Amino acid sequence: MTANSSKTKGQVQKRLILLDAHAILHRAYHALPDFATAKGEPTGALYGLSTMLIKIIEDLKPDYVVACYDLKGPTYRHEIYKEYKAQRKAIDDDLIAQMNSSSDIFTAFSIPIYDKQGFEADDMLGTIVEQVRKGVNSATVVTPAKAGVQDVTEASELNGSILDSRLRGNDTNHNLEVIIASGDMDTLQLVSGKDVKVYTLKKGLNDTIMYDEEAVRTRFGFGPELIPDYKGLRGDPSDNIIGVKGIGEKTATILITTFGSIENIYKELESSAGGGGDEKFKKAGLTPRIIQLLKDNKEEAEFSKMLATIRRDAPITFTLPEKTFIQALEPKKIGALWSVLEFRTLNQRLEKGIKRYETNSAFDFVGEAKKETDDSSNVDPADLEQTSLALWLVDSNLTNPKLEDILNYGHAQDFGLAKKMIFEELDKKNLRKVYEEIELPLIPIVHRMEERGVKIDRAVLAHLAKTYHAQASSLEKKIVELAGMEFNINSPKQLGEVLFDKLQLSGKNMKKTSGGARSTRESELEKLRDLHPIVPLIFEYRELQKLLSTYIDAIPPLLDGNDRLHTNFISSGSTTGRMASQNPNLQNIPIKTELGRAIRGAFVAEKGFSLCSFDYSQMELRIAAFLSGDEKLIEIFQKGEDIHTSVASFVFKVPLAEVTPTMRRQAKVINFGIIYGMGVTALQQNLGTTRAEAQEFLNSYFETFSTLAKYLDDVKKETAARGYTETFYSRRRYFEGIHSKIPYIKAAAERMAINAPIQGTEADVIKLALIRIDEYLKKNKLEKEVFPLLQVHDELIYEIVSDKAEKIAPEIEKIMESVMDPKETKGIVLKASASIGNNWGELK
Repeated sequence: MTANSSKTKGQVQKRLILLDAHAILHRAYHALPDFATAKGEPTGALYGLSTMLIKIIEDLKPDYVVACYDLKGPTYRHEIYKEYKAQRKAIDDDLIAQMNSSSDIFTAFSIPIYDKQGFEADDMLGTIVEQVRKGVNSATVVTPAKAGVQDVTEASELNGSILDSRLRGNDTNHNLEVIIASGDMDTLQLVSGKDVKVYTLKKGLNDTIMYDEEAVRTRFGFGPELIPDYKGLRGDPSDNIIGVKGIGEKTATILITTFGSIENIYKELESSAGGGGDEKFKKAGLTPRIIQLLKDNKEEAEFSKMLATIRRDAPITFTLPEKTFIQALEPKKIGALWSVLEFRTLNQRLEKGIKRYETNSAFDFVGEAKKETDDSSNVDPADLEQTSLALWLVDSNLTNPKLEDILNYGHAQDFGLAKKMIFEELDKKNLRKVYEEIELPLIPIVHRMEERGVKIDRAVLAHLAKTYHAQASSLEKKIVELAGMEFNINSPKQLGEVLFDKLQLSGKNMKKTSGGARSTRESELEKLRDLHPIVPLIFEYRELQKLLSTYIDAIPPLLDGNDRLHTNFISSGSTTGRMASQNPNLQNIPIKTELGRAIRGAFVAEKGFSLCSFDYSQMELRIAAFLSGDEKLIEIFQKGEDIHTSVASFVFKVPLAEVTPTMRRQAKVINFGIIYGMGVTALQQNLGTTRAEAQEFLNSYFETFSTLAKYLDDVKKETAARGYTETFYSRRRYFEGIHSKIPYIKAAAERMAINAPIQGTEADVIKLALIRIDEYLKKNKLEKEVFPLLQVHDELIYEIVSDKAEKIAPEIEKIMESVMDPKETKGIVLKASASIGNNWGELK
């Protein structure tokens, strides 16, 4: 017996879920961000549908699940009323594409699909409800093969009813509970007692509500059967149903609660015309104008009710699935589809959902491999780690791959077979050298960093916590005072109400969230910064809250008995080749503000040791110079000149001595903007100048450094042709989105592709530096005196015995500068600088 089972008249009540597929897809599409695969294929609605199915498993614990669809083309409603739904906006192409492929989700879940040309999904729902409740047979069974169910012929050819015998027998309306899952409130008219309910979405995809008959009456003041009458009177703008013009929700409610259906309303009107007058209507509070509107628009009211009424006699016959939903479920099939759609986190959520449903379920999930013939559960951790790195090199978009990713990529449930296929791909793509000379040697170094951890001064964090909490509290009081009301500053909804409604703040081109709410994210609030003193205070408050919640309050509970913090470093943690850090992420500790920098003071050296920082200088620009072969850039670095000052001299056409700090700052923005694919609009915003001036700067830059300009353009073209970029060491990064038909996805892929060879080469150099330093430490037997602790972008942090730090630091500096031979870099040296101190905050 499942958790949802109850007994009625001695029988087990089972639960049938009817999915209003299009309504759920619509809601998901508009509620979620613009998700897309690496190929640029939109997936937001499909992700929402998938999560909705998991939620239904968890919340409703279904015995049977069926999906109902709209089909493309006019319905019988359009044939009798051409203006039906005419005011609706055209469906986005992205949503249409996902609707067309959404049946793949139901196929994977073994969920039958019901649809019929000329009818809407609502009519499928209504007909199935009617047949379940009354056992009435109709014309055809529509269970398309695309849903994994064999098509059947016209019922008339079967010479009688083909309703499933179980529907007539054990699963009658007395013991089969029907729940309609939909985002469309029209389906409420199908509710009946507690046997037919509607599970609908109030907001987004997580806020849901269940309507039985009592709940419908509470909301509307009348029963579900009168909802079509209600729409017949007030109309429905979303469907372009006209109703009786001049009658709104309030008046329609009064009419229905007083007189009942539209037929009864007009029966009363017609009887009053015989001499009784309109007293009953006047007594109900209806004005002569409303009464006259009713009299003049009888045909419109009746016609509108007809349009609003869900059909219960569509030419389909419902057949209860042979297997229960759980019996038919094949999580491996689902996982394989989700892998293609890049929904990598959903497998675990599905597994948890099923375990909650049935604690004794024994499912074979993708990556779990519970069959005795499959040895995946006994995979050696080291083998798994190495294969994971190989897979990431083969497909850069699969960051930090897990076992299920390996099995999915190898199209096998046997780890050995999947591994073999991955390493064959590694060789095909000429990535064996990157694997063996960079990623493999790095593994023990990363483990050493994790094991050592970094020392934390609890007292420093405690002082910062006290100070920052006090400052945040003071800011909160000031913000509330300026707002003129108490509210939760951390709530985007309440903050939006204060800023946009109460204070009436509005900036140019203010954006909304994907769900349609007014956005209060930093980029949008920046447009309001100068409009009211409350906005800068909100920025200050948010910075403090971020520092407190992410670092100051979060780090102490993570410390070991020696007050050391052990983060996890992930070599395959990014698409660029860079390492990532998590639990906690120590690569994102702020450095631009004084408040953020203060946190680094809590990262200290162990007694008897010093912290040493080794930082590459202007590394990306140096790499851009030798990769592009731009003569002017190369000359600047070979001479040892300051790159930003020299570029400013070229761009602004002034001697080096006349370059002002403002010019240098602008040149720095342009330098980094160019190699990150920054366009004129972004450059204008970052420089705080006019579009014309920003365009002039760009033109001047590209005229001066024309070889670099050509190189960046060539990278973009080559990526479009090949689908990937390569670093100096042949590491690949794939950009399937560069062929996307969605403009913003394609543009983003082009911007990232421009920078990928530069940033990827930078990542390779940093990793090689760690390897070369480790070789030096082993050769000189310094493993107990020098410990790698952190890698943060272009910076390496080591803990070195204090009395040897001054001697060892220059040696490490030399190693970092010699990772690449000057012959490979056209004479450009990758400059590194060392700094020694007692805490990270002291290091320059």
